[in-house]
Amino acid sequence: MGVELDTSEVRALGARIQSAGGEIGPRANAVLRRTAHAIEADAKQLAPVDTGALRSSISTSIAGGGAFMTAEVGPTVEYGVYQEYGTSEQSGTPFMGPAFDRHAPGFSEALARIAEQAIS
Repeated sequence: MGVELDTSEVRALGARIQSAGGEIGPRANAVLRRTAHAIEADAKQLAPVDTGALRSSISTSIAGGGAFMTAEVGPTVEYGVYQEYGTSEQSGTPFMGPAFDRHAPGFSEALARIAEQAIS
């Protein structure tokens, strides 16, 4: 009484993933870039404006490439965090969090589509 396993489908899937590797990275990087810049644009629209310095300071920094890329979006003025979260004397006016929340689901869905296409 033995157990027989057919691993041919698993090996075929592994081969498809390996061959798609060259496509996945650039496509995922493009999604990251688009999402980061969309978050930046929304944050600028949502940021409270007095002098315009906060809004002008919101930028996107992208580092890396290939298999590993990061994006950082946010203001460079020192009071940006207080505008976002508030202080003990004043409530915040969130602009980064809502901008992120608008785009995070689409980012996840786009990455899932890329992965699905790679293995199908």
